[in-house]
Amino acid sequence: MKREAYLIKDVRIFDPALKLDQTGDVLLRDGKIEAMAKGLKPEGDLEILDGKGKVLVPGLVDLHTHLREPGYEHKETVETGTRSAAAGGFTTICCMANTNPVNDNAAITQYILQKAREGASVRVLPIGAISKGLQGKELAEIGELKQAGCVGISDDGMTLMDSQLMRLAMDYARGFDLPVLTHSVDANLAKGGAMHEGEVSCRLGLKGMPAEAEDIIVARDIYLSGLTDCHLHVAHVSTAGSVELIRQAKRRGLKVSGEAAPHHFTLTDAACEDYDTHAKMCPPLRGEEHRQAVIAGLADGTLDCIATDHAPHATVDKETEFDQAAFGILGFETALPLSLRLVEQGAVSLERVIQSLTSSPMAILKRPYTGLQVGAVADVALLDLQHVWTYRASEGFSKSRNSPFEGWEMKGRVLGTWVDGKRVHQG
Repeated sequence: MKREAYLIKDVRIFDPALKLDQTGDVLLRDGKIEAMAKGLKPEGDLEILDGKGKVLVPGLVDLHTHLREPGYEHKETVETGTRSAAAGGFTTICCMANTNPVNDNAAITQYILQKAREGASVRVLPIGAISKGLQGKELAEIGELKQAGCVGISDDGMTLMDSQLMRLAMDYARGFDLPVLTHSVDANLAKGGAMHEGEVSCRLGLKGMPAEAEDIIVARDIYLSGLTDCHLHVAHVSTAGSVELIRQAKRRGLKVSGEAAPHHFTLTDAACEDYDTHAKMCPPLRGEEHRQAVIAGLADGTLDCIATDHAPHATVDKETEFDQAAFGILGFETALPLSLRLVEQGAVSLERVIQSLTSSPMAILKRPYTGLQVGAVADVALLDLQHVWTYRASEGFSKSRNSPFEGWEMKGRVLGTWVDGKRVHQG
């Protein structure tokens, strides 16, 4: 079958990891970036795209997503989730293990990868479970998971409270050269909590989760990382304390990285006013001082990457009492414009934002990064940084609609996404 070919003319070619920022033409053919130069002449059967005023970046990479398949296909599937990812400019995503059955063995990993081969728009890399059934009692077969195709392990959605079991998990993960991605919420301290513990939770009469519930687990896991020499990746960092703990760990030379989610650097717990369940997530939205700390951590590199924690839910999971509603929101299609808000505000540079969505997550996965260079795999996204639009969840590609950003004016849009040279999204 003949492969697609595209010539993108007069586009800004931007790849901070390769220190590349220039204007020219880019030819995508046979799944590769065939040429990059000014004044390329169209040759052969190809589609010519006007890139003037637009930016071409490496395909975005998301370390933290939930595709819900198998078991919760009424919320999302590999097919619908990856279509949404492509619309957000992502070309590679990692899906967490809290499916049903849990991805704690090779058979489930292989099932997810088969579903991806059959209908995914983007590359799907499974994250295996740390413990069997996410129960926190017995380790999953970590070597088997890696051999089947998992690129990391995590009990995301649950916190592994047994410190000895976490130590063993890190020992095994180090042996198999896998990062451990953690969900840092002390289950006992945060038990029954529905949002951040603070003034807003008191006013709403809701039980809160103190920031210290996150800090305690982050501190424990940093110590265990030092003990085992295992790469610890702290997912969805939401507190000032956690940012500082990661900053100190890096100064000590420990193998510790962290991620910021767009909702944590955009919103505060004030979004929960009126008991809006679309603003319910775990870890929860925090106060302004925590939001600012996450932004500062992203700006100075303490937090290595941006990850969406895309967590789709059916309407019935959200249209209920706040303390009974499911945790989680959609993330793929709003991640880029929300990140670009930080650039417009002067809080984070464009270079940091793009790096945190491309080369940095690949480094955490210890996977080769080729970026925008001749001969590289054509995983790219074409952006219009000035395009203003209104986000409507119903117009998105996810099966679910659970977003606190409904009706928000966004600036910056994905005009096209290519995976292996194939256009998987056209905006």
